[in-house]
Amino acid sequence: MNRILIADDDRATLHLLSGVLKNAGYATEVAHDGHEAQEMLLRGRFDAVLLDIWMPRLNGLELLASLRKRKRGPRVVVMTSDDTPDTLLKAVREQAYRYLHKPVDAKALVETLEQVLAATATPSEIEVVSARPEWVELVVPCTRASAARIEEVMTHLETGLTPEVRDSVSSAFRELLLNAIEWGGRLDPSRKVRIAYLRFERMLLYRIADPGPGFDPTQLEHAAVGQPDDDPIAHVQVREKKGIRPGGFGLMMVKAQVDELLYNEKRNEVVFVKYLG
Repeated sequence: MNRILIADDDRATLHLLSGVLKNAGYATEVAHDGHEAQEMLLRGRFDAVLLDIWMPRLNGLELLASLRKRKRGPRVVVMTSDDTPDTLLKAVREQAYRYLHKPVDAKALVETLEQVLAATATPSEIEVVSARPEWVELVVPCTRASAARIEEVMTHLETGLTPEVRDSVSSAFRELLLNAIEWGGRLDPSRKVRIAYLRFERMLLYRIADPGPGFDPTQLEHAAVGQPDDDPIAHVQVREKKGIRPGGFGLMMVKAQVDELLYNEKRNEVVFVKYLG
C-alpha cells in the first residue's frame, strides 16, 4: 500500500484529503506545518507528498529545496491557491512533480496521485531560465511526463483570460509542445525543448524550439494539414498502415485556435500569437 504524507496547516483540509485518499486505498499520515513534515520525512519513507506552499515554521518551497538534496526523495504534488507566476515557477525550480489548485477536487486528487505513482522513470529536471510574470522561459526534457508537468504550470499562468481564450491557448500549446517532444525530441529525455511565454497588454506570444532537424510540410502524409481538398482525411489510412495512433488533426486545430502561427525555415521552431480584446 502506498504511503502518502499530507502537509498543510489547515486541519479541515488535512481531514478531508486524508479521508479521500484512505477511501481510495492509500495509507496517509499528516503534518501540520513544514517543519513537522520535514521531521516525518527524515524518520520514514513515503511514496508521495501532498504539500501546501504557505505554512508556518517552514514553508513548502523551503521544504522542496531541502528534499532536492536527497538522492531519492518522494515525488511532491504542490497544493496551493496562490497561482502567481513567482510562486509557481519557484515550485518548478525546486522540481515539484505536479500541481493542484486549492480547494482540491477529490477526483482530480486521486487521478493525479495515480499518475504520479505510476510513473516509473526518474523525473528529469525542468530548468527555469526566466521567471518574470510577463516573460517566462523554460527548458524542458523531451518526455511526456515533463510535458504534463509544464502544461499545468502554463495553464495557471494564463490568468485573467476568458475561458474561451484560455482553452484555445492551452489546447494549441499542448499540441505544439507534444509535437516538439515526440517528433523533434524523439522522446529522448537527454534532449530539450525550449519554451518562451511572453504576455503583452493586448496579446500572448508563445515560442517553442525543439532539438530536431525540422520537417518538410509537403511530406506530412500522416497529418490532416496539407491533404488535398478532394480527400481531406487521406492521412487516416497512412496512419493505420504505419501503426500510428489515430489523430493527425493537431496542426489544423492549432491554426483554428490562434491568430498567428509562424515557423522558422527549418520548422523546428514555432511561434504562435493570441490577441486579447
